[in-house]
Amino acid sequence: MEELANTILANIGGKDNIESLVHCATRLRFKLKNSALAHTAALKQTPGVLMVVESGGQYQVVIGNDVSQVFAAIEKQRQLPELPDQAVGAAPSAGETLFSRFIDIISGIFTPFLGVLAASGILKGLLALALACHWLAADSGGYHVLYAASDALFFFLPIVLGYTAGQKFGGSPFTTMAIGAALVHPTIRSLFASGGSAASLDFFGLPLTLLDYGSSVMPVIFAAWFSCLLEKRIQPRFPAAIRNLATPLLCLVITVPFTFLLIGPLATKASQGLAAGYQWLYALFPVLAGAVMGSLWQVFVIFGLHWGFIPLMFNNLSVLGYDSMLPLLLPAVMGQVGAVVGVMLRSRDSRQRSLAASAATAGIFGITEPAIYGVNLPARRPFLFGCIGGALGGMVVGYVQSKVYSLGLVSIFTFAQIIPPSGVDNSVWGALIGSAMACLFALLATFFFGLPAPANTSTTDAPPTEQDSIRSPISGNIRELASIPDTAFASGALGAGVTIYPTTDSLHAPCDGIISGVQPSGHALTLRTAHGVEILIHVGINTVQLQGQHFHSQIVQGQRVTAGQLLMNMDREAIEAAGYDPTVLLTLCQGADEASIQLLQTGQVKTGEPLFLLHTDHHPSQT
Repeated sequence: MEELANTILANIGGKDNIESLVHCATRLRFKLKNSALAHTAALKQTPGVLMVVESGGQYQVVIGNDVSQVFAAIEKQRQLPELPDQAVGAAPSAGETLFSRFIDIISGIFTPFLGVLAASGILKGLLALALACHWLAADSGGYHVLYAASDALFFFLPIVLGYTAGQKFGGSPFTTMAIGAALVHPTIRSLFASGGSAASLDFFGLPLTLLDYGSSVMPVIFAAWFSCLLEKRIQPRFPAAIRNLATPLLCLVITVPFTFLLIGPLATKASQGLAAGYQWLYALFPVLAGAVMGSLWQVFVIFGLHWGFIPLMFNNLSVLGYDSMLPLLLPAVMGQVGAVVGVMLRSRDSRQRSLAASAATAGIFGITEPAIYGVNLPARRPFLFGCIGGALGGMVVGYVQSKVYSLGLVSIFTFAQIIPPSGVDNSVWGALIGSAMACLFALLATFFFGLPAPANTSTTDAPPTEQDSIRSPISGNIRELASIPDTAFASGALGAGVTIYPTTDSLHAPCDGIISGVQPSGHALTLRTAHGVEILIHVGINTVQLQGQHFHSQIVQGQRVTAGQLLMNMDREAIEAAGYDPTVLLTLCQGADEASIQLLQTGQVKTGEPLFLLHTDHHPSQT
């Protein structure tokens, strides 16, 4: 994990380019100071990295189940606290939209406790199942203890949100946590429960409105934002000797009453209005809602847009006592699981079958990124079939109007969370049927139509070996990959390859293929060969920092090219004058685990001369 962490750091512009970093169940979520310094194309091809996504103001590196270990290794390199998110409260960077800022704030607030949230939701669901099956009695001591463990996070949610919101908004998280605790303090709750006696309370003549803030979401987030804003304004005004005492004191004295007087009631009314509006729309089009959420949820996840729905789910649970949106996501998850199982059953590639099997296991428990990025999305059709299956199953779930009574990751345990207090009903069976339909459709569609038909083979099970003749894209001197001053490439972490120190300024296609990627800065591109292996052609060391200067691309992504076709013109003298090494690198990317190279010559090479043979030990892909 140390090697992977170092490679990631090298390809995002170094640790000094990180403004903040958190992680969720499968991905590292960076906020970079300058995203132009990130080498996305190389990072996507790094072993151990499933995908790189830029969305919602975040640079997301999808790792999978080992994300926490990679996160720890990166934090060790940075030598910062475990949750270094205080800096995120700074003003939005140039070009950042209001929506991306919203997504970034929501993900930063909810990501840190997603693990315990999922565990609490699962435990609640299992207790509901135990009651329905008469494995536990509702008045037993065991049930009460376990229920307290499952419900504590939801009951004291304002305290947890106070802490994470304080971190996200750049203030003292302990101050905002105390504000959240005040909202659910026993004194306040008893006054609220007393009803009539609380109605006559005032705060120094101002009428006081007391509400039940247990499990609430919006009031404490707005209160934390106000407190952090106040803290930044008043802290510099105090002498250093009393600053650490006076600042939190004033924040508490001002924010807590202001929350009870204004923020809390307004936020609560907004919460109730939001929940009522959602319920009205859902009641009108439950089947359509199921089709939309079932088909598009995984697309939202890919681009990080799913965070926009998280507060709505929390709000529904807080205001209504249940949420009808989360069950619609079950078919979306099970559809991708079915698709990846279809790949596992159909594929002749042992490595792909093994990857699909582990991805299916992770998907059942709510982690779909390995299935999406590792298997379904690269193969295209399985991902599409998973989305179609999700739409079909979502329509069934919407029709029966299934609900959950606690939140957590969408997984096999969600079925237990759908069981209502009254016991198993049609909504539970509807969720099971809809999810099974999504899974089965995606599995069968993928099995029969999701992968290219395997080529005829001999009596042996070994697939045929294909080869491409790769020509030199430029004239120059051939060098060993390990000799270049770039750790990520020299170590071979980005794939086997060869380098050429150029003596000409024109870069040409080394073989027939399709341009599968072009860097916006023009200094690098990827070419997919006829046998499905991608070759990264990278001009210069750290030349991404030139931001496109001295590079003139002649092709576009998706373009089919022939061997010898002009790909790029560059100005070598200007590149070297700017202090950069113009070495041209050719490394294997996608499909590299099933390919090897055989170098055909050393020393001097001219454009178009044979450079190496690319041996591919798998069936040709459709290009």
